[in-house]
Amino acid sequence: MRTMRCQLQHLLNPLHLYCRLQQAGLAEPLARRLCKAYERSVYRRILA
Repeated sequence: MRTMRCQLQHLLNPLHLYCRLQQAGLAEPLARRLCKAYERSVYRRILA
């Protein structure tokens, strides 16, 4: 069974987020910039 931490890591992963943004219809450059900012400001702190 997957742990809660593993599930959160997957759902909050910047690449996963990028794919969902693309699927929602965001332009590729905008989705990429949002994910880079998200990874630097949020995701790295979550994993710390």
